[in-house]
Amino acid sequence: MKASDLFVKALENEGVEYIFAVPGEENLDLLHSLKNSKIKLILNRHEQGAGFMAATYGRLTGKPGVCMATLGPGATNLVTPAAYAQLGGMPMMMITGQKPIKKSKQARFQIIDVVDMMRPITKYTKQIVNSNNIASQIREAFRIAQEEKPGAVHLEFPEDIAQEDCEDTVFQVTGHIIPKPDEQAITDAVKMIEAAKMPLLLIGAGANRKITCEALKAFVDQTGIYFFTTQMGKGVIDERHAQYLGTAALSSNDFLHAAIEEADLIINVGHDVIEKPPFFMKQGGKKVIHVNFDPAEIDPVYFPQLNVVGDITNAVKKLTTEISHQKHWDFEFFEKVKKEVGEHLSKYFEDMRFPMLPQRLVNLLRKKLDSKDVITLDNGIYKLWFARNYTCHQPNTLLLDNALASMGAGLPSAMAVNMLYPDRKVVSVCGDGGFMMNSQEIETAVRLKLNLTVIILNDEAYGMIKWKQEDMGFDDFGLGYKNPDFVKYAESYGANGYRPANDQDFQKILAHCLASEGVHLIDLPVDYSLNHPILNVMLKEKAQKL
Repeated sequence: MKASDLFVKALENEGVEYIFAVPGEENLDLLHSLKNSKIKLILNRHEQGAGFMAATYGRLTGKPGVCMATLGPGATNLVTPAAYAQLGGMPMMMITGQKPIKKSKQARFQIIDVVDMMRPITKYTKQIVNSNNIASQIREAFRIAQEEKPGAVHLEFPEDIAQEDCEDTVFQVTGHIIPKPDEQAITDAVKMIEAAKMPLLLIGAGANRKITCEALKAFVDQTGIYFFTTQMGKGVIDERHAQYLGTAALSSNDFLHAAIEEADLIINVGHDVIEKPPFFMKQGGKKVIHVNFDPAEIDPVYFPQLNVVGDITNAVKKLTTEISHQKHWDFEFFEKVKKEVGEHLSKYFEDMRFPMLPQRLVNLLRKKLDSKDVITLDNGIYKLWFARNYTCHQPNTLLLDNALASMGAGLPSAMAVNMLYPDRKVVSVCGDGGFMMNSQEIETAVRLKLNLTVIILNDEAYGMIKWKQEDMGFDDFGLGYKNPDFVKYAESYGANGYRPANDQDFQKILAHCLASEGVHLIDLPVDYSLNHPILNVMLKEKAQKL
């Protein structure tokens, strides 16, 4: 059969539902083969949008999301989504085209070494040079993308290879069982936990697997040990749980860190050093048990005393079975911190000033959304407020990125969520800077008849960097800009645009958007005046007094 037809057949064999794409000349054979496939082609407006959608698909399903671009500039535009998926542990497959490799067609026009470019930011990258290897290379790419830790893979499919005749064959999709942790490591972990006076559980992104969530809740219920999460571990256990202390949105000097400082043992489940540190280890300080699919990567701020390596779910279940509640465990200080955290986080929930405080927005969205509804965040200072203040009831209901932390992913992520979960309300919260980086995907969302609400936090500046600039004592310089009329901008794409005049107006608009079909965009003025006095000043002062 034709090689491009086999390529599509091999993708179908892997259960691929969508290909997010900005096709080019070198993809035309593959594009033609997709025409009669059950795989749905999603035509994007920028390769970044396609890549972010594919990565989010992988994040939510555990199956590699697939995206496609042409050679040269199309491939280079996938670099950021590749790093986003690779660092964030999201299975994703990228397909890029290439000029014929058996003869020169256009000399070196648009040709760069894409495979070599992708090597540092993927788990697997290959050029297909023989059409009879297509099926095996696709099977291998999918296998590697899904193995722990999941990530990005890439195949380059040259134009002349796509046109060849080849054998009609695909390979059976087989899974694998992740090895169980060593029994001695489990025994050592049990001894360390039972000997500790104030053990504390940390839940990271790697623990965000369905059966792991259930196992961790059983562990907390059985032992009574308090827990906190990294930003990408939010919602693994319902955050209304009595033992939930909070989310480490900052690396230090939050109320939560007072509890971390007092703890003499951290049980670190599913976190690695790629995500921004939720705390810093010190020589001679508290001990850390690292529970993950791979051993800890040693860093000056992270050097655990014990590795429990293997299937996380199995490890947590074993610990739950073998650990007994210890009378000498003292969680009184944790209870005090939990009370302080609750009072602090809710302080501005009912503050109706306008422009709106991010804390107020967090509260209004939590009230309006059901437990299963999803918020996707772009990257900006508001991410810290949502990570700290938004209470997740279920896993993957607040999607943020704390690994690459790229701007421009919030809107495409929301689009992928709505495609996967059409019965859930989806809200994308973006800064004005991040929104403009992939704002053209509004057209894609409208064309696909998606239902989502986009809230643009408008401060006409790169707010996260301004916050850092102020904290470092520098002058306010070089970070402001002017925005388009977002209401007219949305309407020009066929979406619905709104600009609230006050708090009550915003509440009415939000209720209307959430209850209505279609793509809705709200231009919301935001007040970031409390970022510095709270996050940089007050927390450091008060957390140290606990």
